[in-house]
Amino acid sequence: MSQSFDAIIIGTGQSGPSLAARLAGAGMRVAVAERQKFGGTCVNTGCIPTKTLVASARVAHAAFRASEFGVMLSAPAAVDMKKVKARKDAIVRQSNEGVEKGLRGLANCTVFHEHARFDGPRTVRVGDELLEAPRIFINVGGRAVRPPIPGLDTVEYLTNSSMMDVDFLPPHLLVLGGSYIGLEFAQMYRRFGSEVTIIQRGQRLISREDDDIADAVRAILESEGIRVLTGTCDFRVEKRGAGIAVVVDCQGQRQQAVGSHLLVAVGRVPNTQDLGLEKAGVEVDSNGYIRVDDQLRTTVPGIWAMGDCNGKGAFTHTSYNDYEIVAANLLDHGLRRVSDRITAYNLYIDPPLGRAGMTEKEVRKSGRKALIARRPMTRVGRAVEKSETKGFMKILVDAETKLILGASLLGVECDEVIHSLLDVMYAKAPYTVIQRAMHIHPTVSELIPTMLGDLQPLE
Repeated sequence: MSQSFDAIIIGTGQSGPSLAARLAGAGMRVAVAERQKFGGTCVNTGCIPTKTLVASARVAHAAFRASEFGVMLSAPAAVDMKKVKARKDAIVRQSNEGVEKGLRGLANCTVFHEHARFDGPRTVRVGDELLEAPRIFINVGGRAVRPPIPGLDTVEYLTNSSMMDVDFLPPHLLVLGGSYIGLEFAQMYRRFGSEVTIIQRGQRLISREDDDIADAVRAILESEGIRVLTGTCDFRVEKRGAGIAVVVDCQGQRQQAVGSHLLVAVGRVPNTQDLGLEKAGVEVDSNGYIRVDDQLRTTVPGIWAMGDCNGKGAFTHTSYNDYEIVAANLLDHGLRRVSDRITAYNLYIDPPLGRAGMTEKEVRKSGRKALIARRPMTRVGRAVEKSETKGFMKILVDAETKLILGASLLGVECDEVIHSLLDVMYAKAPYTVIQRAMHIHPTVSELIPTMLGDLQPLE
């Protein structure tokens, strides 16, 4: 005997719980299935815990620099990793329990804390229960990839998830991967007191970014004592006494890094392998991402995929926007689309990188006439006052339409400043709107109009 619902939601990441609330509020009977921790990656192993750790690392860094600001500490600063973890756990617990409590308290909503698998295009088996509904929404997220690296199976290694259990200071942390997850952990553990080495296969860190941004990020990390190995070709992992070695061979050159612990951060894969998608007829691509259209509908009518598992974005904000698109189209008679959104994200090293729209590389490749403005953070009064002058900002504008094409802002508070440009981009307003605005002094944002008043041809 099956139970009938109006909608079934599989997974409780950033899309699922909000959609459950909207659907239940509209009078639908909703079933929500979660096999592990409520809240998904962001709440448990992603944004909330990592940015909590970043905050602790920033305080440690400030304490070590205190004398530069005329503040003399009575004793040398020290980091208690057990207390750092306890603080992180408390903040995560509040969010995790809040998501579960919110779902269980919803009228018209039944929560199943078990794994869900498709039994057909309209049926889902949850534990011993068979559920059916005309609408099914998949929000199962992703996990760290296990790369086929020789020797990796011979050592114990960490991922972004297992790093959440670390309550000690690794003497020397090796970070395999030079993108967002790896760089954030690398800097925070260096600031906690670990020796850190980053090993990156490509020629530059964060390969999706412009070369000048990647080079500046590398310089920031190296200035804090982080060793960076790039341009590696073939590498293998070995046990080396009580430690771990990553041995790199590239064009006849051999390098190695020996550490106490290894963090593998070379990418993520969707959690779609055990959902029984083949029984429902839902198609996935070669990487396991669920195929969806511009409104997040899968190849089977009545089934949608939201969040990291659909390959349309790998961020909390893209997942939440997926919910907004689906809810608006279903309940508000809207016509919202994934293609309407502008690429935007932050890299939360310190100082942070705020990104919106196209990179300089992408603008050049497009062949359009463009203008560019640049400003080093050494010429930003707010940064000088804080003694945080690393990085620079650049903005790209279409020379003909005057629309802002993209921006890369690497510097203090740039994770917030980027939104002043993003909002103008969504409004499809010419750059002159913000260029003529009067901003408040002293801030970082006040330099955006100044920069836009000094645009130069992109050559």
